[in-house]
Amino acid sequence: MDTRYIRNFSIVAHIDHGKSTLADRMLEITGTITSREAQDQMLDDMDLERERGITIKASAVTMNYEYEGHNYMLNLIDTPGHVDFHYEVSRALAACEGALLVVDATQGVQAQTVANAYLAVESGAELMGVINKVDLPSAQPDVVGEEIEHVLGVKKGECFHISAKTGKGVKEVLDAICAFLPEPKDLSNEKTQALIFDSHFDEYRGVICYVRVFSGKLKLKQKVRLMGTGRTYLITEIGKFCPKMKPTGELGTGEVGYLISNIKTLGDVTVGDTITDDAEPAQKALEKYTPPLQMVFSDFYPDTNTDYPKLRGAFDKLALNDASFSFVPQNSPALGFGFRCGFLGLLHMEIIQERLERENDIGVVQTAPSVSYEVVTHDGKVTKIDSPSQLPDRTHIEELREPFVRLEIITGTDSIGNVMKLAEERRCKLVKTDYLGPTRVIMEYKAPLAEIVYDFYDLLKSISHGYGTMDYEFMGFEKSNLVKIDILINGNPVDALSLIVHRDNAEQRGRKLIIKLRRAIPRHQFEIPLQVAIGGKIIARETIKAFRKDVTAKLYGGDVTRKMKVLKKQKEGKKRMKSIGNVQIPQKAFMSILDTSD
Repeated sequence: MDTRYIRNFSIVAHIDHGKSTLADRMLEITGTITSREAQDQMLDDMDLERERGITIKASAVTMNYEYEGHNYMLNLIDTPGHVDFHYEVSRALAACEGALLVVDATQGVQAQTVANAYLAVESGAELMGVINKVDLPSAQPDVVGEEIEHVLGVKKGECFHISAKTGKGVKEVLDAICAFLPEPKDLSNEKTQALIFDSHFDEYRGVICYVRVFSGKLKLKQKVRLMGTGRTYLITEIGKFCPKMKPTGELGTGEVGYLISNIKTLGDVTVGDTITDDAEPAQKALEKYTPPLQMVFSDFYPDTNTDYPKLRGAFDKLALNDASFSFVPQNSPALGFGFRCGFLGLLHMEIIQERLERENDIGVVQTAPSVSYEVVTHDGKVTKIDSPSQLPDRTHIEELREPFVRLEIITGTDSIGNVMKLAEERRCKLVKTDYLGPTRVIMEYKAPLAEIVYDFYDLLKSISHGYGTMDYEFMGFEKSNLVKIDILINGNPVDALSLIVHRDNAEQRGRKLIIKLRRAIPRHQFEIPLQVAIGGKIIARETIKAFRKDVTAKLYGGDVTRKMKVLKKQKEGKKRMKSIGNVQIPQKAFMSILDTSD
Protein backbone atom coordinates (compact mmCIF):
# COMPACT_ATOMS: atom_id res chain seq x y z
CA MET A 1 0.00 0.00 0.00
CA ASP A 2 1.13 3.59 -0.69
CA THR A 3 2.86 4.84 2.51
CA ARG A 4 1.11 8.25 2.10
CA TYR A 5 -2.09 6.56 3.30
CA ILE A 6 -0.60 4.66 6.27
CA ARG A 7 -0.63 6.05 9.82
CA ASN A 8 1.08 4.27 12.74
CA PHE A 9 0.12 5.72 16.09
CA SER A 10 -0.07 4.88 19.79
CA ILE A 11 -2.43 5.98 22.55
CA VAL A 12 -0.56 7.03 25.72
CA ALA A 13 -2.04 8.28 28.99
CA HIS A 14 -2.10 7.96 32.75
CA ILE A 15 -3.85 4.84 34.11
CA ASP A 16 -7.69 5.01 33.89
CA HIS A 17 -7.84 8.03 31.55
CA GLY A 18 -9.69 6.08 28.85
CA LYS A 19 -7.13 4.68 26.36
CA SER A 20 -8.83 1.29 25.91
CA THR A 21 -12.31 2.86 25.66
CA LEU A 22 -11.07 5.27 22.96
CA ALA A 23 -9.60 2.27 21.08
CA ASP A 24 -13.01 0.51 21.34
CA ARG A 25 -14.83 3.52 19.78
CA MET A 26 -12.26 3.73 16.96
CA LEU A 27 -12.76 0.04 16.15
CA GLU A 28 -16.54 0.59 15.96
CA ILE A 29 -16.43 3.83 13.89
CA THR A 30 -13.98 2.36 11.36
CA GLY A 31 -16.12 -0.79 11.05
CA THR A 32 -13.23 -3.04 12.12
CA ILE A 33 -15.62 -4.84 14.47
CA THR A 34 -19.39 -5.17 14.20
CA SER A 35 -21.74 -4.04 16.98
CA ARG A 36 -22.42 -7.75 17.66
CA GLU A 37 -18.69 -8.41 18.29
CA ALA A 38 -18.19 -5.23 20.33
CA GLN A 39 -17.33 -5.50 24.02
CA ASP A 40 -15.62 -3.20 26.51
CA GLN A 41 -11.81 -3.19 26.45
CA MET A 42 -11.77 -5.10 23.16
CA LEU A 43 -7.96 -5.11 22.92
CA ASP A 44 -7.40 -6.21 26.54
CA ASP A 45 -7.66 -9.96 25.91
CA MET A 46 -6.02 -11.25 29.13
CA ASP A 47 -8.42 -12.21 31.96
CA LEU A 48 -6.23 -10.26 34.36
CA GLU A 49 -6.56 -7.10 32.26
CA ARG A 50 -10.34 -7.33 32.29
CA GLU A 51 -10.58 -8.08 36.02
CA ARG A 52 -8.30 -5.25 37.08
CA GLY A 53 -9.57 -2.85 34.41
CA ILE A 54 -6.02 -2.01 33.31
CA THR A 55 -3.91 -2.65 30.22
CA ILE A 56 -0.85 -4.80 30.93
CA LYS A 57 0.40 -5.70 27.43
CA ALA A 58 0.58 -3.36 24.44
CA SER A 59 -1.66 -4.71 21.65
CA ALA A 60 -1.85 -3.86 17.95
CA VAL A 61 -4.81 -3.55 15.56
CA THR A 62 -5.19 -2.44 11.92
CA MET A 63 -8.21 -0.31 10.89
CA ASN A 64 -9.32 0.93 7.46
CA TYR A 65 -10.77 4.45 7.36
CA GLU A 66 -12.17 6.57 4.52
CA TYR A 67 -10.96 10.22 4.58
CA GLU A 68 -11.31 12.77 1.74
CA GLY A 69 -11.94 10.05 -0.83
CA HIS A 70 -8.86 8.01 0.12
CA ASN A 71 -8.74 4.71 2.02
CA TYR A 72 -6.28 5.06 4.95
CA MET A 73 -4.68 2.18 6.88
CA LEU A 74 -4.53 3.11 10.58
CA ASN A 75 -2.26 0.92 12.73
CA LEU A 76 -3.01 1.50 16.40
CA ILE A 77 -0.89 0.20 19.29
CA ASP A 78 -2.77 0.48 22.61
CA THR A 79 -0.35 0.85 25.55
CA PRO A 80 -0.51 0.40 29.36
CA GLY A 81 -0.70 3.45 31.66
CA HIS A 82 0.79 2.17 34.93
CA VAL A 83 4.32 3.27 35.91
CA ASP A 84 5.45 -0.41 36.09
CA PHE A 85 4.72 -0.92 32.37
CA HIS A 86 6.69 2.14 31.22
CA TYR A 87 8.89 -0.17 29.11
CA GLU A 88 5.90 -1.52 27.13
CA VAL A 89 5.06 2.09 26.18
CA SER A 90 8.61 2.83 24.97
CA ARG A 91 8.57 -0.32 22.80
CA ALA A 92 5.21 0.59 21.25
CA LEU A 93 6.38 4.16 20.48
CA ALA A 94 9.44 2.81 18.62
CA ALA A 95 7.05 1.31 16.05
CA CYS A 96 5.00 4.54 15.61
CA GLU A 97 5.31 8.00 14.00
CA GLY A 98 2.60 9.61 16.13
CA ALA A 99 0.92 9.41 19.53
CA LEU A 100 -2.41 10.51 20.99
CA LEU A 101 -1.88 11.91 24.47
CA VAL A 102 -5.16 11.32 26.33
CA VAL A 103 -5.94 13.37 29.47
CA ASP A 104 -9.00 12.97 31.74
CA ALA A 105 -11.09 16.20 31.79
CA THR A 106 -12.00 15.61 35.46
CA GLN A 107 -8.51 14.75 36.78
CA GLY A 108 -6.19 16.80 34.58
CA VAL A 109 -2.49 16.14 33.96
CA GLN A 110 -1.19 13.29 36.18
CA ALA A 111 2.32 12.01 36.90
CA GLN A 112 2.19 9.24 34.27
CA THR A 113 0.80 11.70 31.67
CA VAL A 114 3.99 13.74 32.03
CA ALA A 115 6.26 10.66 31.90
CA ASN A 116 4.57 9.19 28.80
CA ALA A 117 4.56 12.57 26.99
CA TYR A 118 8.34 12.90 27.51
CA LEU A 119 8.77 9.29 26.35
CA ALA A 120 6.87 10.08 23.12
CA VAL A 121 8.92 13.24 22.48
CA GLU A 122 12.21 11.34 23.05
CA SER A 123 11.17 8.63 20.57
CA GLY A 124 10.44 11.33 17.93
CA ALA A 125 6.67 10.68 17.77
CA GLU A 126 4.36 13.58 16.90
CA LEU A 127 2.06 14.39 19.85
CA MET A 128 -1.66 15.12 19.50
CA GLY A 129 -3.58 16.28 22.62
CA VAL A 130 -6.95 14.67 23.42
CA ILE A 131 -9.08 15.70 26.43
CA ASN A 132 -11.40 12.78 27.29
CA LYS A 133 -14.54 12.42 29.48
CA VAL A 134 -15.91 15.91 28.63
CA ASP A 135 -19.46 14.50 29.08
CA LEU A 136 -19.02 14.15 32.88
CA PRO A 137 -20.61 16.84 35.10
CA SER A 138 -17.28 17.49 36.87
CA ALA A 139 -15.32 17.92 33.59
CA GLN A 140 -13.15 21.05 33.26
CA PRO A 141 -11.75 20.82 29.72
CA ASP A 142 -10.56 24.46 29.62
CA VAL A 143 -8.64 24.20 32.92
CA VAL A 144 -7.13 20.87 31.82
CA GLY A 145 -6.22 22.43 28.43
CA GLU A 146 -4.24 25.14 30.25
CA GLU A 147 -2.46 22.47 32.34
CA ILE A 148 -1.49 20.55 29.19
CA GLU A 149 -0.10 23.73 27.61
CA HIS A 150 1.76 24.74 30.80
CA VAL A 151 3.34 21.32 31.57
CA LEU A 152 3.63 19.59 28.19
CA GLY A 153 3.72 22.44 25.67
CA VAL A 154 0.79 21.11 23.57
CA LYS A 155 -1.31 24.18 22.69
CA LYS A 156 -4.69 24.37 24.44
CA GLY A 157 -6.53 25.27 21.21
CA GLU A 158 -5.10 22.21 19.38
CA CYS A 159 -6.50 19.66 21.87
CA PHE A 160 -9.57 17.64 20.85
CA HIS A 161 -12.48 17.49 23.32
CA ILE A 162 -14.01 14.01 23.23
CA SER A 163 -16.02 11.44 25.15
CA ALA A 164 -14.67 7.97 24.36
CA LYS A 165 -17.64 6.43 26.19
CA THR A 166 -20.35 8.08 24.07
CA GLY A 167 -18.24 8.46 20.90
CA LYS A 168 -18.52 12.28 20.84
CA GLY A 169 -15.60 13.84 18.92
CA VAL A 170 -13.90 10.51 18.10
CA LYS A 171 -14.56 10.84 14.34
CA GLU A 172 -12.83 14.26 14.38
CA VAL A 173 -9.81 12.61 16.06
CA LEU A 174 -9.68 9.95 13.31
CA ASP A 175 -9.83 12.70 10.65
CA ALA A 176 -7.02 14.57 12.41
CA ILE A 177 -4.86 11.40 12.53
CA CYS A 178 -5.13 11.15 8.73
CA ALA A 179 -4.58 14.92 8.21
CA PHE A 180 -1.87 15.79 10.75
CA LEU A 181 0.11 12.75 11.91
CA PRO A 182 3.21 11.98 9.78
CA GLU A 183 3.26 9.13 7.29
CA PRO A 184 6.00 6.44 7.34
CA LYS A 185 9.04 7.05 5.10
CA ASP A 186 8.71 5.32 1.71
CA LEU A 187 11.62 2.84 1.77
CA SER A 188 9.85 0.12 -0.24
CA ASN A 189 12.80 -0.18 -2.67
CA GLU A 190 15.37 -0.64 0.11
CA LYS A 191 16.46 -3.97 1.61
CA THR A 192 14.01 -5.54 4.08
CA GLN A 193 14.14 -4.39 7.72
CA ALA A 194 11.35 -5.22 10.18
CA LEU A 195 11.36 -4.59 13.92
CA ILE A 196 10.00 -7.22 16.37
CA PHE A 197 8.22 -5.04 18.95
CA ASP A 198 6.49 -7.88 20.81
CA SER A 199 5.92 -11.65 20.68
CA HIS A 200 3.96 -14.42 22.36
CA PHE A 201 4.12 -18.21 22.43
CA ASP A 202 1.42 -20.48 21.03
CA GLU A 203 1.52 -24.18 22.00
CA TYR A 204 0.70 -25.33 18.44
CA ARG A 205 2.27 -22.69 16.18
CA GLY A 206 5.39 -21.69 18.09
CA VAL A 207 6.49 -18.08 18.55
CA ILE A 208 4.23 -15.40 17.01
CA CYS A 209 6.22 -12.21 16.30
CA TYR A 210 4.56 -8.76 16.22
CA VAL A 211 6.43 -6.74 13.57
CA ARG A 212 6.61 -3.27 12.05
CA VAL A 213 8.16 -3.18 8.55
CA PHE A 214 10.47 -0.16 8.13
CA SER A 215 11.82 -0.94 4.65
CA GLY A 216 11.26 -3.49 1.87
CA LYS A 217 8.53 -6.08 2.45
CA LEU A 218 7.83 -9.49 3.98
CA LYS A 219 5.76 -12.16 2.20
CA LEU A 220 4.59 -15.74 2.61
CA LYS A 221 7.19 -18.52 1.95
CA GLN A 222 10.01 -15.92 2.16
CA LYS A 223 13.23 -17.08 3.83
CA VAL A 224 14.10 -14.55 6.53
CA ARG A 225 16.99 -14.04 8.93
CA LEU A 226 16.90 -12.78 12.52
CA MET A 227 19.90 -10.42 12.61
CA GLY A 228 20.49 -10.82 16.37
CA THR A 229 20.96 -14.61 16.31
CA GLY A 230 21.76 -15.10 12.60
CA ARG A 231 19.21 -17.97 12.37
CA THR A 232 17.03 -18.37 9.27
CA TYR A 233 13.35 -19.33 9.03
CA LEU A 234 10.65 -19.73 6.40
CA ILE A 235 7.51 -17.58 6.86
CA THR A 236 4.54 -19.97 7.11
CA GLU A 237 1.90 -17.31 7.86
CA ILE A 238 1.86 -13.52 7.75
CA GLY A 239 -0.95 -11.07 8.34
CA LYS A 240 -2.54 -8.26 10.35
CA PHE A 241 -4.53 -7.91 13.56
CA CYS A 242 -8.13 -6.97 12.64
CA PRO A 243 -8.31 -7.31 15.74
CA LYS A 244 -8.10 -11.13 15.44
CA MET A 245 -5.18 -12.49 13.40
CA LYS A 246 -6.05 -12.37 9.69
CA PRO A 247 -3.57 -13.78 7.08
CA THR A 248 -2.81 -11.32 4.26
CA GLY A 249 0.13 -13.01 2.51
CA GLU A 250 2.41 -9.95 2.73
CA LEU A 251 3.35 -6.85 4.77
CA GLY A 252 4.72 -3.78 2.95
CA THR A 253 6.80 -0.81 4.15
CA GLY A 254 5.22 1.06 7.05
CA GLU A 255 2.76 -1.75 7.85
CA VAL A 256 2.26 -3.47 11.22
CA GLY A 257 1.29 -7.13 11.64
CA TYR A 258 2.44 -10.58 12.72
CA LEU A 259 4.43 -13.45 11.28
CA ILE A 260 4.73 -17.14 12.15
CA SER A 261 7.73 -19.13 10.94
CA ASN A 262 7.96 -22.34 12.98
CA ILE A 263 10.17 -20.84 15.69
CA LYS A 264 9.86 -23.46 18.40
CA THR A 265 12.67 -22.36 20.73
CA LEU A 266 11.75 -19.53 23.04
CA GLY A 267 15.30 -18.18 23.30
CA ASP A 268 15.60 -17.63 19.52
CA VAL A 269 13.40 -14.52 19.50
CA THR A 270 14.46 -11.29 21.17
CA VAL A 271 12.09 -8.33 21.28
CA GLY A 272 13.89 -5.46 19.50
CA ASP A 273 15.61 -7.78 16.98
CA THR A 274 15.53 -7.03 13.23
CA ILE A 275 14.13 -9.39 10.57
CA THR A 276 15.66 -9.18 7.10
CA ASP A 277 15.56 -11.14 3.83
CA ASP A 278 18.04 -14.05 3.88
CA ALA A 279 18.90 -13.77 0.16
CA GLU A 280 19.47 -9.99 0.24
CA PRO A 281 20.09 -9.05 3.88
CA ALA A 282 20.23 -5.45 5.10
CA GLN A 283 23.68 -4.06 5.93
CA LYS A 284 22.85 -3.26 9.56
CA ALA A 285 20.09 -3.94 12.04
CA LEU A 286 17.59 -1.33 13.25
CA GLU A 287 18.39 0.39 16.51
CA LYS A 288 17.65 -1.94 19.43
CA TYR A 289 15.71 -1.04 22.56
CA THR A 290 17.66 -0.01 25.60
CA PRO A 291 17.34 -3.02 27.92
CA PRO A 292 14.82 -2.49 30.74
CA LEU A 293 16.16 -1.68 34.19
CA GLN A 294 14.68 -4.01 36.80
CA MET A 295 13.91 -2.17 40.05
CA VAL A 296 12.51 -4.88 42.32
CA PHE A 297 13.83 -8.40 42.98
CA SER A 298 12.16 -11.36 44.67
CA ASP A 299 12.86 -15.10 45.05
CA PHE A 300 10.29 -17.59 43.76
CA TYR A 301 10.44 -21.20 45.01
CA PRO A 302 8.13 -24.03 43.90
CA ASP A 303 5.63 -25.03 46.59
CA THR A 304 4.98 -28.63 47.63
CA ASN A 305 2.72 -29.35 44.62
CA THR A 306 5.01 -27.93 41.92
CA ASP A 307 8.31 -29.22 40.61
CA TYR A 308 11.36 -27.14 39.61
CA PRO A 309 11.40 -27.98 35.82
CA LYS A 310 7.72 -27.00 35.50
CA LEU A 311 8.46 -23.62 37.13
CA ARG A 312 11.43 -23.12 34.81
CA GLY A 313 9.29 -23.79 31.69
CA ALA A 314 6.63 -21.33 32.88
CA PHE A 315 9.27 -18.62 33.42
CA ASP A 316 10.67 -19.20 29.90
CA LYS A 317 7.23 -18.52 28.38
CA LEU A 318 6.63 -15.42 30.51
CA ALA A 319 10.07 -13.99 29.65
CA LEU A 320 9.32 -14.34 25.91
CA ASN A 321 6.06 -12.42 26.26
CA ASP A 322 7.49 -9.88 28.74
CA ALA A 323 11.02 -8.67 27.96
CA SER A 324 11.18 -6.59 31.16
CA PHE A 325 11.05 -9.71 33.35
CA SER A 326 14.26 -11.65 34.15
CA PHE A 327 15.11 -14.71 36.23
CA VAL A 328 18.25 -16.58 37.36
CA PRO A 329 18.52 -19.86 39.34
CA GLN A 330 18.87 -19.44 43.11
CA ASN A 331 19.51 -21.88 45.97
CA SER A 332 18.45 -21.28 49.56
CA PRO A 333 19.36 -23.58 52.50
CA ALA A 334 15.90 -22.96 53.97
CA LEU A 335 13.75 -23.21 50.81
CA GLY A 336 15.74 -25.32 48.31
CA PHE A 337 16.06 -24.55 44.58
CA GLY A 338 14.21 -21.60 43.04
CA PHE A 339 14.73 -18.45 40.97
CA ARG A 340 15.76 -14.88 41.66
CA CYS A 341 13.39 -12.75 39.55
CA GLY A 342 13.68 -9.10 38.49
CA PHE A 343 10.64 -6.82 37.98
CA LEU A 344 9.98 -3.20 37.05
CA GLY A 345 7.82 -2.67 40.16
CA LEU A 346 5.44 -4.30 42.63
CA LEU A 347 2.41 -4.36 40.31
CA HIS A 348 4.56 -6.05 37.66
CA MET A 349 5.57 -8.66 40.29
CA GLU A 350 1.92 -9.27 41.29
CA ILE A 351 0.89 -9.71 37.65
CA ILE A 352 3.70 -12.24 36.99
CA GLN A 353 2.75 -14.21 40.11
CA GLU A 354 -0.93 -14.30 39.09
CA ARG A 355 -0.07 -15.31 35.52
CA LEU A 356 2.10 -18.14 36.88
CA GLU A 357 -0.77 -19.48 38.96
CA ARG A 358 -3.48 -19.04 36.29
CA GLU A 359 -1.84 -19.74 32.95
CA ASN A 360 0.50 -22.49 34.16
CA ASP A 361 -1.27 -23.84 37.28
CA ILE A 362 1.83 -23.33 39.41
CA GLY A 363 2.00 -22.57 43.14
CA VAL A 364 4.98 -20.61 44.46
CA VAL A 365 6.50 -19.50 47.75
CA GLN A 366 7.70 -15.95 47.24
CA THR A 367 10.13 -13.96 49.38
CA ALA A 368 9.73 -10.29 50.21
CA PRO A 369 10.78 -8.03 47.31
CA SER A 370 13.96 -5.98 47.65
CA VAL A 371 15.88 -3.51 45.48
CA SER A 372 19.42 -3.88 44.12
CA TYR A 373 22.47 -2.31 45.82
CA GLU A 374 26.09 -1.63 44.92
CA VAL A 375 28.90 -2.87 47.16
CA VAL A 376 32.40 -1.33 47.02
CA THR A 377 35.04 -3.62 48.58
CA HIS A 378 38.42 -2.54 49.98
CA ASP A 379 40.18 -3.44 46.71
CA GLY A 380 37.98 -0.89 44.86
CA LYS A 381 35.83 -3.50 43.09
CA VAL A 382 32.17 -2.52 42.60
CA THR A 383 29.62 -5.37 42.68
CA LYS A 384 25.87 -5.13 42.13
CA ILE A 385 23.77 -7.30 44.45
CA ASP A 386 20.01 -7.83 44.25
CA SER A 387 19.54 -9.86 47.44
CA PRO A 388 20.71 -9.29 51.06
CA SER A 389 22.04 -12.88 51.07
CA GLN A 390 24.63 -11.89 48.41
CA LEU A 391 26.18 -9.24 50.68
CA PRO A 392 29.86 -10.11 51.38
CA ASP A 393 31.31 -10.19 54.90
CA ARG A 394 31.19 -6.69 56.44
CA THR A 395 34.99 -6.72 57.02
CA HIS A 396 35.45 -6.60 53.20
CA ILE A 397 33.00 -3.73 52.57
CA GLU A 398 34.33 -0.21 51.98
CA GLU A 399 30.90 1.34 51.28
CA LEU A 400 27.32 0.40 50.41
CA ARG A 401 25.34 2.31 47.76
CA GLU A 402 21.58 2.31 47.33
CA PRO A 403 19.48 3.29 44.27
CA PHE A 404 17.98 6.80 44.15
CA VAL A 405 15.13 7.97 41.90
CA ARG A 406 13.69 11.29 40.72
CA LEU A 407 10.20 11.15 42.20
CA GLU A 408 7.41 13.36 40.82
CA ILE A 409 4.24 13.75 42.89
CA ILE A 410 1.16 15.61 41.62
CA THR A 411 -1.39 16.44 44.32
CA GLY A 412 -3.96 19.01 45.47
CA THR A 413 -2.67 22.09 47.32
CA ASP A 414 -4.66 21.07 50.44
CA SER A 415 -2.51 17.88 50.82
CA ILE A 416 0.94 19.49 50.49
CA GLY A 417 1.69 19.34 54.26
CA ASN A 418 0.77 15.64 54.58
CA VAL A 419 2.73 14.68 51.45
CA MET A 420 5.84 16.54 52.68
CA LYS A 421 5.60 14.81 56.07
CA LEU A 422 5.33 11.36 54.43
CA ALA A 423 8.25 12.13 52.09
CA GLU A 424 10.40 13.30 55.02
CA GLU A 425 9.70 10.08 56.96
CA ARG A 426 10.91 8.10 53.92
CA ARG A 427 14.22 10.04 53.61
CA CYS A 428 13.09 11.96 50.48
CA LYS A 429 14.63 15.39 49.71
CA LEU A 430 12.50 18.09 48.06
CA VAL A 431 14.12 19.44 44.87
CA LYS A 432 11.44 21.82 43.51
CA THR A 433 7.74 22.67 43.55
CA ASP A 434 5.73 23.91 40.57
CA TYR A 435 2.05 24.94 40.55
CA LEU A 436 -0.04 23.50 37.68
CA GLY A 437 -2.95 25.79 38.61
CA PRO A 438 -4.54 27.36 41.68
CA THR A 439 -5.48 23.96 43.19
CA ARG A 440 -2.78 21.52 41.99
CA VAL A 441 0.96 21.26 42.52
CA ILE A 442 3.78 19.11 41.12
CA MET A 443 6.57 18.29 43.60
CA GLU A 444 9.91 16.80 42.62
CA TYR A 445 11.91 14.76 45.15
CA LYS A 446 15.16 12.85 45.26
CA ALA A 447 14.15 9.60 46.95
CA PRO A 448 15.75 6.26 47.96
CA LEU A 449 13.95 3.59 45.91
CA ALA A 450 13.80 1.10 48.81
CA GLU A 451 11.64 3.53 50.82
CA ILE A 452 9.01 4.20 48.14
CA VAL A 453 8.72 0.89 46.27
CA TYR A 454 6.37 -0.94 48.65
CA ASP A 455 3.55 1.01 50.33
CA PHE A 456 4.42 4.64 49.52
CA TYR A 457 1.84 4.91 46.70
CA ASP A 458 -0.99 3.52 48.88
CA LEU A 459 -0.15 5.97 51.68
CA LEU A 460 0.08 8.86 49.18
CA LYS A 461 -3.40 8.00 47.86
CA SER A 462 -4.91 7.91 51.36
CA ILE A 463 -3.39 11.21 52.60
CA SER A 464 -4.31 13.03 49.36
CA HIS A 465 -7.93 11.71 49.41
CA GLY A 466 -7.25 9.68 46.26
CA TYR A 467 -6.03 12.63 44.14
CA GLY A 468 -2.24 12.21 44.49
CA THR A 469 -0.29 10.47 41.70
CA MET A 470 3.39 9.67 41.39
CA ASP A 471 5.97 8.63 38.84
CA TYR A 472 9.66 7.87 39.33
CA GLU A 473 12.75 7.62 37.16
CA PHE A 474 16.03 5.95 38.14
CA MET A 475 18.94 8.38 38.74
CA GLY A 476 21.81 6.21 40.01
CA PHE A 477 23.45 4.67 43.08
CA GLU A 478 24.71 6.75 46.02
CA LYS A 479 26.59 5.97 49.24
CA SER A 480 24.30 5.38 52.23
CA ASN A 481 24.67 4.29 55.87
CA LEU A 482 23.12 0.82 55.42
CA VAL A 483 23.22 -2.35 57.52
CA LYS A 484 21.98 -5.90 57.06
CA ILE A 485 19.39 -7.34 59.44
CA ASP A 486 19.57 -11.14 59.90
CA ILE A 487 16.67 -13.19 61.23
CA LEU A 488 17.49 -16.39 63.12
CA ILE A 489 14.75 -19.00 63.52
CA ASN A 490 15.55 -21.81 65.96
CA GLY A 491 19.18 -20.58 65.95
CA ASN A 492 19.54 -20.85 62.15
CA PRO A 493 19.79 -17.72 59.97
CA VAL A 494 17.11 -17.71 57.24
CA ASP A 495 18.63 -15.80 54.28
CA ALA A 496 15.24 -15.34 52.61
CA LEU A 497 14.08 -13.24 55.60
CA SER A 498 17.15 -10.96 55.83
CA LEU A 499 16.95 -7.35 54.63
CA ILE A 500 19.09 -4.26 54.14
CA VAL A 501 17.94 -1.05 55.87
CA HIS A 502 19.24 2.38 56.87
CA ARG A 503 21.18 2.23 60.17
CA ASP A 504 18.96 4.88 61.83
CA ASN A 505 15.86 2.66 61.48
CA ALA A 506 17.55 -0.76 61.79
CA GLU A 507 16.95 -1.58 65.46
CA GLN A 508 13.35 -0.35 65.50
CA ARG A 509 12.61 -2.18 62.22
CA GLY A 510 14.16 -5.44 63.49
CA ARG A 511 12.12 -5.40 66.73
CA LYS A 512 8.87 -4.76 64.83
CA LEU A 513 9.72 -7.51 62.37
CA ILE A 514 10.11 -10.38 64.83
CA ILE A 515 6.89 -9.44 66.61
CA LYS A 516 5.17 -9.77 63.21
CA LEU A 517 6.96 -13.07 62.53
CA ARG A 518 5.93 -14.42 65.94
CA ARG A 519 2.29 -13.83 64.93
CA ALA A 520 2.74 -15.15 61.38
CA ILE A 521 4.60 -18.44 62.10
CA PRO A 522 2.27 -21.13 63.52
CA ARG A 523 3.06 -22.90 66.80
CA HIS A 524 4.90 -26.23 66.59
CA GLN A 525 5.36 -29.18 68.93
CA PHE A 526 8.52 -27.50 70.25
CA GLU A 527 9.46 -24.00 71.36
CA ILE A 528 10.86 -21.76 68.59
CA PRO A 529 13.20 -18.87 69.45
CA LEU A 530 13.22 -15.93 66.98
CA GLN A 531 16.22 -13.57 67.05
CA VAL A 532 17.30 -10.41 65.23
CA ALA A 533 21.01 -9.86 64.57
CA ILE A 534 22.76 -6.77 63.21
CA GLY A 535 26.40 -7.32 62.32
CA GLY A 536 26.57 -10.53 64.38
CA LYS A 537 25.09 -8.89 67.51
CA ILE A 538 21.70 -10.17 68.74
CA ILE A 539 19.48 -7.15 69.46
CA ALA A 540 16.05 -8.72 70.07
CA ARG A 541 14.36 -12.03 70.79
CA GLU A 542 10.81 -13.41 70.75
CA THR A 543 9.64 -16.96 71.50
CA ILE A 544 6.87 -18.96 69.84
CA LYS A 545 5.53 -21.21 72.59
CA ALA A 546 5.14 -24.95 71.92
CA PHE A 547 1.87 -26.82 71.76
CA ARG A 548 1.51 -28.70 75.02
CA LYS A 549 -0.29 -32.01 75.05
CA ASP A 550 -1.60 -33.01 78.47
CA VAL A 551 0.23 -36.35 78.78
CA THR A 552 -0.82 -36.73 82.43
CA ALA A 553 -4.56 -36.73 81.65
CA LYS A 554 -4.79 -40.52 81.70
CA LEU A 555 -3.07 -40.71 85.11
CA TYR A 556 -5.24 -40.42 88.15
CA GLY A 557 -4.46 -41.06 91.80
CA GLY A 558 -1.18 -42.57 92.91
CA ASP A 559 2.12 -40.93 93.74
CA VAL A 560 3.16 -37.56 92.15
CA THR A 561 6.41 -39.15 90.89
CA ARG A 562 4.38 -41.03 88.27
CA LYS A 563 3.36 -37.66 86.74
CA MET A 564 6.91 -36.25 86.98
CA LYS A 565 8.28 -39.31 85.16
CA VAL A 566 5.83 -38.91 82.23
CA LEU A 567 6.45 -35.14 81.99
CA LYS A 568 10.22 -35.70 81.95
CA LYS A 569 9.83 -38.22 79.12
CA GLN A 570 7.75 -35.67 77.15
CA LYS A 571 10.40 -32.98 77.71
CA GLU A 572 13.17 -35.25 76.36
CA GLY A 573 11.05 -36.11 73.33
CA LYS A 574 10.50 -32.39 72.57
CA LYS A 575 14.24 -31.72 72.96
CA ARG A 576 15.02 -34.43 70.39
CA MET A 577 12.25 -33.12 68.10
CA LYS A 578 13.67 -29.59 68.36
CA SER A 579 17.11 -30.73 67.26
CA ILE A 580 15.76 -32.44 64.13
CA GLY A 581 12.49 -30.55 63.57
CA ASN A 582 12.22 -28.07 60.66
CA VAL A 583 10.13 -24.96 61.20
CA GLN A 584 7.33 -24.49 58.64
CA ILE A 585 7.38 -20.83 57.51
CA PRO A 586 4.18 -19.67 55.77
CA GLN A 587 4.05 -17.22 52.81
CA LYS A 588 2.62 -14.39 54.96
CA ALA A 589 5.76 -14.48 57.15
CA PHE A 590 7.92 -13.51 54.14
CA MET A 591 5.54 -10.69 53.20
CA SER A 592 5.45 -9.32 56.78
CA ILE A 593 8.98 -7.99 56.18
CA LEU A 594 7.49 -5.33 53.92
CA ASP A 595 4.91 -4.06 56.38
CA THR A 596 6.45 -1.02 58.08
CA SER A 597 3.30 -0.13 60.03
CA ASP A 598 2.97 -0.90 63.75
